[in-house]
This record gives sequence, structure tokens and C-alpha cells, in this order.
Amino acid sequence: MPATQANTQATSRRAASQPRNSAAKYRRKYARRNRRSDILVIAFWASGPTAAALYLASQTASQFTVGETITSMGIVAGLIGTDFILVMLVLAARIPFIDATIGHDRAIAMHRSLGKPALYLLLGHAVLLIVGYGLCTGVNPIAEIGPMLALPDMPLAFISLGLMIAVVVSSLVAVRRRFSYEGWHLIHLLSYASVVFALPHQLSVGGVLAEGTFQRIYWIALYVAAIGGIVMFRFVEPIVSSVRHRLRISAVDVIAPGVTAIQFSGHALRELDASGGQFFIWRFWTRRTWWHSHPFSLSAMPTNRSARITVRALGEGSTQLGTLPVGTRVSFEGPYGLFSNVARTSPKVAIIAAGIGVTPVRALLEQASFDPGDATVLLRASTPDEAYHWDEVRAIAATKGAAFYTMIGHRSRTTSSWISAADVDRGVTLATIFPDLADSDVYLCGPTPWLDLVEAEVRAAGLRSHQIHSERFDW
Repeated sequence: MPATQANTQATSRRAASQPRNSAAKYRRKYARRNRRSDILVIAFWASGPTAAALYLASQTASQFTVGETITSMGIVAGLIGTDFILVMLVLAARIPFIDATIGHDRAIAMHRSLGKPALYLLLGHAVLLIVGYGLCTGVNPIAEIGPMLALPDMPLAFISLGLMIAVVVSSLVAVRRRFSYEGWHLIHLLSYASVVFALPHQLSVGGVLAEGTFQRIYWIALYVAAIGGIVMFRFVEPIVSSVRHRLRISAVDVIAPGVTAIQFSGHALRELDASGGQFFIWRFWTRRTWWHSHPFSLSAMPTNRSARITVRALGEGSTQLGTLPVGTRVSFEGPYGLFSNVARTSPKVAIIAAGIGVTPVRALLEQASFDPGDATVLLRASTPDEAYHWDEVRAIAATKGAAFYTMIGHRSRTTSSWISAADVDRGVTLATIFPDLADSDVYLCGPTPWLDLVEAEVRAAGLRSHQIHSERFDW
């Protein structure tokens, strides 16, 4: 065989193997992260039974009369409930390892899912202890409340339960919608006080956490993880990073009615190690805005000296940002989230965004790695005024070899399609725009009702959950 022919065949084999190798690399990366994620989630849920098992292992069957059995059930309920509250704090602490493993959205979803069980367990704890103590002492359970309040640290325990009830009730969707984000967040801070008030009675009442026991070691470790995580990653680290990077507003540009691009200047911003698509919690230090915190995604990858977010005025807090003066100091927490290249499971990428949802996908596309032809971008708007940063996204797509489509127009009133009515009439479908959808990671961002329609159609097309990455603008 001639040397040139052999070289050509070898080159062809290498070229053919590259997509397979690339796909295998993404599969291995996803499998590793998925294993870590599953282990972490199992550990969080298993922590409650672990707390109960440690207590039960320290008891003897001879102790269990009817009253003592009910009392023990109350103690177990309280231990599991308190454990879940501490796990909720760990999940809300924005610990980098947890965020990188299961993602901010999943961590907060799990945080919320633990709220009701924790409250029911703590209410059961109080009721069962009152009944159990009453049976043990021969006192009416209602009358037992008075003597219980005379025990060391028990008034603080009742205050703790009341605060936790307030926090969980305020977190119910129907109730939460009645508050501003800042008002709801202020109420939610009571959970920290609730944990602090609950700790003394755990240590002093009944010897449940006696010195030298495994229980005491377990609970001290869990308290340190919860409170230490909150202090370190919600307060200390953000303050240190904000002081170090010295962010200030360098420009405020109106790019459309009600939409503003805010430019930052700062120091060593690449060391933030932010990925395209991630978000930060921003605080702008003016007299009118310092008490508002805002979760906004980067709308461009940071340089060493500059960064940018793009804000749509949707409420009183975000409306004020369009009038911030140049030079305003900015503090931040983050970056957060797995809506980034880190979550990829495939070499191919499909991006669908609507309205202000273009902001994270613009940065995502800027940083994402893919071969020419392996990415497709669709930007959606109801009117031309909502085409925010489309020219920038078009330019990035052209440079990187991504297919780029736009869709402008209102949805049909007679169908539930997320596609504009005019495009539906022209026969445009998800499959015609994204022929490689089944082999792609899909990134979706936009208003929640619209996004839900897109996600439902993507799932109906056969994509699995790990291929779908959604960013919703709600709390």
C-alpha cells in the first residue's frame, strides 16, 4: 500500500474516532458527578435515621414502659426533625462542594422538600413528649406543659418550635407569593435563630446527648457543619471576595425599554472562576438599594478587569438598578449553579432561550467547547424589542460554528405550543430546528410558563433528565 494512502486511511480512522472519544469523555464525566451526587443526596436523607439509630442504640428494652415508650418516640421524632433542619441549613449554605456536585437548584429543591417533614416531626416531638411525660407522672398532658416549661432551657425549645412553624408556613408557595423576596428572606432568617434556641435543651434535658457518647459527637459535628457553613459561605467568604475584587459599576447602558446592561470594573475577576451560565447574588451599596440582594447571571464572561450583567425591570428592586450611579460599590456571593458547560453529558449542544433568558446562555455559548456544527442556538421573543443581545449571540455562534435561529412573534392562542404562531403555520417544529436533539445536551432559559412548555416537548422527544438543563427566573 502506498504511504500516502496509508496515511490518509490512518487520518480518517483518527477523525472518525474523535467524536466517539469525545462522547465517551462526557459520559465518564457525567457518571462520576452523578455518583457523587447520588451519594450526597442519600447521605442527607440517611442522616435522620442515623440520628434515631444512635439514640435507640443507647437505650435498653427494660426502660420501655408505655409512658417511656411514647416519650422515646417523641425524642426520636425530635432528633430526626432537628437533623433535617440542620441538613436544610447545610443545603442553603451554598457550600461550593455541594453546589458543584448537585447544583444550587437541586440543593434548594431538597432544602424545601425537607421543610414539611421536619416541621411535622418537631410538632410530633412536642406532642409525644407532653403525652409521655404526663403518663409517666400521672399528670394530665395539658397540665404537663407547665412543669415542662420549668425544665432547664425548655422555654427556648418552645420558642424554637414557634419560629420554625413561622419559617415553614412562610415557605409554602401560596404564602410565599404574598411577600417580596426581601420580606420572605427576612422571615427565613428566623431558621438560624430557631436552631440556636433548640441547641441548649438538647444538651441539658434528659441526658440524650451526654458527654462521651457517639450521639454528642455526631450532633456537634452536624451543628458545626450547618452553622459553620452558613457563617463561612454566606458571610465570611462573600465579604472577603467582595473586598478583594473591588467591584464598582463602570457603566449603565439601556439596551431596550426596561432592560439595562450593568458593566462592572474590578480586580482579578478571572480568579472568580465563574463558568458561563452561572449566577451571582449581587448587592448594590446605595441608600435605596443596599438592603436588596439580586440573583443575576453573567451576560458575558468576565475579563480580568470587567464583568457584565443584564437586568430586566420586573419589580421595584430591579427597576431601581437602571438608575444606579457609576462608581457604586458592589458586593456579591457566588458563582452558583450547574447551568454551565460543567453539566455537559454530550459533545452536542442545543440552546433555547426566550426574552431575558438570553443573558446566561450568551455567556454559556461564549465559554462552551464544541466542534463546528455540534451546537444549535434558538432565541425566542414575542416582539423585536425583546431581542436582547441577539447580535452578540449571533456573532459568537458564527465564530464558533454554531447554527443560529431566531423566532419572533406571539404564541398561538389555540395551541399550547411554545413556538410562535407564524412559525407553527410554516411547519417549524422542535425536530426541524434541532435534528440532533436526541444526542444533545439541551439548555433552556426563559419565563417559567414558556420554559415548562419547551421542557415538556423536549422530554416527550425522548431526552432523559440528565440531558436537560433549565434555568428558571423565580424563587
